[in-house]
Amino acid sequence: MKAEFWRDPALPYVESRRACDSRVCYQQHSHPTYSIGAVDAGGSIFSGAPGGPVPLAPGSVVLIPAHRSHACNPRPDQTWSYQMLHLDATWLEQLWQESTGFRPKTAEPVRVSHQPSLYAAYCELNTVLFSEAPVLNKEAALIDFLLHHWPDQAQLLVPSPPPSPLLQKTLKRWIEGQLATVPLHELAQETGLSRYQLIRAFRRHTGLTPQRWQLNQRVNLARHALREGDGLADIAYRLGFADQSHFQRVFKLYTGVTPGQYRG
Repeated sequence: MKAEFWRDPALPYVESRRACDSRVCYQQHSHPTYSIGAVDAGGSIFSGAPGGPVPLAPGSVVLIPAHRSHACNPRPDQTWSYQMLHLDATWLEQLWQESTGFRPKTAEPVRVSHQPSLYAAYCELNTVLFSEAPVLNKEAALIDFLLHHWPDQAQLLVPSPPPSPLLQKTLKRWIEGQLATVPLHELAQETGLSRYQLIRAFRRHTGLTPQRWQLNQRVNLARHALREGDGLADIAYRLGFADQSHFQRVFKLYTGVTPGQYRG
């Protein structure tokens, strides 16, 4: 089994784990955190959901409230691969209240989803968390996922107020890269908005989330560097990609071709 963890002291309320080809079985247990798990490969059985054990397949996502007893184990004589995100329950509750006015119910159920869109968004979030992206972008990606893809929460989101001159000024500085390392909550305090409202304003202003916008900008810079004849490894390092392979994957995702094909 291969397992890796992501943690960052700047974001102490979140931890992520990836495990590949695991045969490890767990006893029924609970966490003080709100947990979100996803199956990447193989099959498993989840116990703890209403109605009894639930079979999980690749693409399944399980959302588990804090202190809820559960277990998820591979099928007999099989391996499975999965991702698990742990969120500080108090932080998550504050985020929901700040952005929606919604306070999670004490008896909120365990939820099991087989929706491809939720799994894809979850994988994209974890890719950002495990990458070399700035902390600001990781925090924004996390909040965007929690408030846009959480089941049954979309109708509770409050509309963002129209951009104020101060917000427009902040967005301009953010877009120009001057605020790349400033925590999202500090930017929100500067504008008088919640973190979620700030992300929505950025999306409305640019058409993209902060994380997607930055990736798009890095790809545009990479296009120019490729036309100038710079090496792939050098471009990947200068633009903050985890490695050359990560650069190639992102470039193809945004352009439809590899860097080598683009350079010709």
